[in-house]
Amino acid sequence: MNTRDDFANYCGDLLSGLGPVRVKRMFGGHGIYVDDLFVAIVVGEVLYLKADAQTLPRFEAAGCAPFTYTAKGRGRVSMNYRAARTEAMDSPALMRPWAELALQAALRAR
Repeated sequence: MNTRDDFANYCGDLLSGLGPVRVKRMFGGHGIYVDDLFVAIVVGEVLYLKADAQTLPRFEAAGCAPFTYTAKGRGRVSMNYRAARTEAMDSPALMRPWAELALQAALRAR
């Protein structure tokens, strides 16, 4: 296991209060599933939580940066994932309200 895997597994632990968590390598990062619902991505050492039209205002109000990447021929692309608040990264209890928002967005997206 490497440092990226360790960090992704730590992020999975932060979300484990919501249900069974699975961390899977993907596209140079990791995807995190809760109860087989895709709720987060980990890129580098940043956890991005799933957002949608209903939860996005809460993430924006908290200053959570969007996940963006550069797509060939399309320039900068933003996705509906928002960086977790720094203080939420300290414990599952602090992460819980944010993780619940991501789970709600994932449930609506299915």
